[in-house]
Amino acid sequence: MMEDIAREGPLLQAWVYWMMVLNTASILFVFHRVEARWVLAAWLVNIVFMSFLYETYGYTRILGLSHILIWTPLLAYLWHRRGHFSAGTWTGRYFIVLGATILVSLIFDYVDLVRYFLGDQAA
Repeated sequence: MMEDIAREGPLLQAWVYWMMVLNTASILFVFHRVEARWVLAAWLVNIVFMSFLYETYGYTRILGLSHILIWTPLLAYLWHRRGHFSAGTWTGRYFIVLGATILVSLIFDYVDLVRYFLGDQAA
């Protein structure tokens, strides 16, 4: 899958790498924050499920289904827990940036999934 992503434009590549780094960074907080444990768990499940989708359907718009099914509940959970972390801390800033990143990603993923089911099955 990374070979297909490498053929995309630099903005999409940067976005994918940003999400990878940001989700992996949850490791820095797993011993202190339950939210980080959920982020890491979602990230690992997402990797497995997206790999399955890629092997089954190839590099198509349906890959966004993985984010939709895993990150939509994660974003709702983080939103619900927002009162438990402060923007004045590194952890709080991390969750705010992560939540914003997930939200932007989900917007594209929902659009991609609708396009996929309407017949546009390209990458």
